[in-house]
Amino acid sequence: MAQDRKHNVEDLHLVDLTKKFGEVAAVDDLTLTIPAGSFFALLGASGCGKTTTLRMVAGLEDPTSGRISIGEKDITSLRAFQRPVNTVFQSYALFPHLDIFENVAFGLRRRKVKNVEPAVNAMLELVELSAMARRKPTQLSGGQQQRVAVARALINEPDVLLLDEPLGALDLKLRRQMQIELKRIQTEVGTTFVHVTHDQEEAMTMADTIAVMNAGRIEQLGDPASIYELPRTVFVANFLGQSNLFAGTRVSTDANMIEVMANGTKFLVPTERNAASGDEIIIGVRPEKITVLDFPDREKVPTGHNTLEGRVVDVSYAGVSTQYLITLPWGQNITVFEQNVVVGDRCNVGDQVVVHWSPDHTFGLAGGETLLVSTAQALAAGV
Repeated sequence: MAQDRKHNVEDLHLVDLTKKFGEVAAVDDLTLTIPAGSFFALLGASGCGKTTTLRMVAGLEDPTSGRISIGEKDITSLRAFQRPVNTVFQSYALFPHLDIFENVAFGLRRRKVKNVEPAVNAMLELVELSAMARRKPTQLSGGQQQRVAVARALINEPDVLLLDEPLGALDLKLRRQMQIELKRIQTEVGTTFVHVTHDQEEAMTMADTIAVMNAGRIEQLGDPASIYELPRTVFVANFLGQSNLFAGTRVSTDANMIEVMANGTKFLVPTERNAASGDEIIIGVRPEKITVLDFPDREKVPTGHNTLEGRVVDVSYAGVSTQYLITLPWGQNITVFEQNVVVGDRCNVGDQVVVHWSPDHTFGLAGGETLLVSTAQALAAGV
């Protein structure tokens, strides 16, 4: 059944794409190829250019310069309705006076398709709403309405489906369910999905590839695991998840490992995990990679691990894990996530502790950048 629904699609190409509003470049010389049949996410804070990029692909904004093509076909100058592209918006924009069947059939009827029933029924089956065909949109939940909007967009067999913050109106539990549903639907139909979001978890859950955008440009591009485990800039390290960062200086290098001094402490970074070309290096480690030990247990730290001492200043219990805020001797705070494997085995505020992690979980970034994400970026990312 899944194979029957698939149709041939081609890569989406954005070449030297720029959009200026006055003197401000919302999208700045963007070149990108989105592979056919992939689930691709444009991730970034408000104002980074992701929605403007989406609107240019949809034909709702004209680029200042550059080119958009699907396969070999240049669509830059085509009007929105002439493009093999459909968009699902956060508002869904369903017709309240039509039932679900007719909402989904709308595009086919506009194209004068005579027998719409087989295609509509197949699409309702795909989004698991066959039993709701004769209900009105107001009789459906938010998640069901969202699936109707996707079905209505997909029934026209677009080469590219654009998703503009489609889950933003849903509550947390339903949003997570719909992340799984959207990925299932995309896998079955094989259409290229381009998903715009500021929600890092949403992007990582659904996308094959993520482009992290900042100030109209792509900061880093790759699969979710690669970007998370090995960010290449301070912005990405802070925007996609959380990171503990320390500014330091290279003191030695061998074939496999770099030694960096930061705040009087030695850190080891694998050469292959270092993105800095100079001697100024920012050391980074994710909170969940760090182990916390009571100070008397410091002799249990494995040989060769990066190690710090500090004092617990805040403890937050989150069910699955406990989050510690630990102040280091030079006044910097770091965050540590510890899984709650043993009941009641937690540190308390005021405890002196030792934290450690394997050098294999350390990454190096170019020095000279501020170590903290801005407040606006943090709020947008949900940090």
